[in-house]
Amino acid sequence: MNATLFSEIQRLFERTYATVGINLEDCLIDRRRCGQLSRLAGASARELSELARTFLRTADGQLHVGIYYSRWLIEQLEHHDPRSGLNDANIRSLVAFVEEINHALHAALCFQRGVRAIGGEDYARNLELQAQVDTYLVLLLFVAFFRKAQRISRTDRRWLRFHLFSRHDPRAYRDPNLRGRYLETTKLARRYTRYLDTINGLRRLEEIRAFHALDYPAKKQRILALPAPAPRIAKSDEDGATT
Repeated sequence: MNATLFSEIQRLFERTYATVGINLEDCLIDRRRCGQLSRLAGASARELSELARTFLRTADGQLHVGIYYSRWLIEQLEHHDPRSGLNDANIRSLVAFVEEINHALHAALCFQRGVRAIGGEDYARNLELQAQVDTYLVLLLFVAFFRKAQRISRTDRRWLRFHLFSRHDPRAYRDPNLRGRYLETTKLARRYTRYLDTINGLRRLEEIRAFHALDYPAKKQRILALPAPAPRIAKSDEDGATT
C-alpha cells in the first residue's frame, strides 16, 4: 500500500522529534464535525482559515484531536501533488496541510511531556510558532528534492518566505488575541528560520530539537537573543536572479 502525503509528513516530523504512537490520519474529521467544533470554540474561531483547522481538547486524562481539511484543499493537492513538484498552484495548500499535521503532532508530544493546560495563549502561540518553523523546513525539503545537487537558491527561499510569512497580513484579524498571536509568531518565525539558514544540517537538527522542547516564553527568548541579521548585499544567485 502506497504511503499517503499525510503519513509521509507525519513520519518526517516523528523522525525529527519523537513518535506520538498514533496514526494522526485517524484524527481527520469531516465538514459537519468541523462546524460543530468551530461553534464550540467560540467567536474567534470564525476568523480562522476555512481551508484547514486543528481542534484540541482534554477529557478523562486524554488529549482529543480533530484535524479538518476542506474538500478544495484536498483537491488542489490531488491535482497538483507536491511530490511531483512545488509551485504556485500547490504551495498555499501544502502550507496549510503541513501546519495542521504539525499542530496535532506537537500537541501530542506536549501532552506526553505532561502539559495539560492547553487553553492558554502561550500554548497556542507555541504551536503556531513551531508550525511556521517546521513548515518552512519541510518546504525546503520539497524544493531541494527537485534541484540539481539539492541546491536551494536565494530565489527559492524568497519565494517560500513570501508564501509562508508575507502572503497574509495578521493585522486583518479583528480579534486582538489572534492578531497579536500571528503578528508576533510570524515575526519570530521569520527571524529564527533566517538563523537556521546560516547553520549546517547537523547543527540545525540539534538546534530545532532543542528548540521544540521549549515552552513559548523560552522559544521567544531564544530567538530574541540571536544576533541581528547582517545587511545583505544584492548579488546573483545560482539561478541568475538578483536579491
